[in-house]
Amino acid sequence: MSRAPVLDTLQTDRLILRRRRVDEAAVYRELWAERDLRVPSHRRVDAEGRPTLEDIAAEVRADSGLLAVKRKGTADVIGYCGLILDGDEPELAFELLRVVHGCGYATEAGRAVVTWASEAGYRRLRATVWHWNVASRRVLEKLGFRETGRVEPDSVHGHTLLTVREL
Repeated sequence: MSRAPVLDTLQTDRLILRRRRVDEAAVYRELWAERDLRVPSHRRVDAEGRPTLEDIAAEVRADSGLLAVKRKGTADVIGYCGLILDGDEPELAFELLRVVHGCGYATEAGRAVVTWASEAGYRRLRATVWHWNVASRRVLEKLGFRETGRVEPDSVHGHTLLTVREL
């Protein structure tokens, strides 16, 4: 592809996925604060309170291609889902607030993004996941991703698994 298509707004039965906004930085910082202690410290809020709301707002302004996940009929943003366009293959990424875990929202949002990627002409998506993150592995499996056998071992945080989905 000469120029990557831009992921913008998607809708499902229960969700609206749209561009993230700076005024939602508190939600995205809450995701950082909720992260499992097995996640490396540079991906969690540190003792000095970083990343700050301003740090997260700057990241949102940089427009990474991730979309806010919002439940229809409510004003609440419950996380993000989208594609990270870094390298040859786009990477599916999603993270939702713990309060909505187990409701099927990650699968629903992910399915919308995978469908969009296929329609946009991508041939393959990748996703990485910690081996201990059973819930995210289950979501990826439901979305048709398969584990490749490629593992990045980390004796402190656990192993990172590479999954792929042919489109």
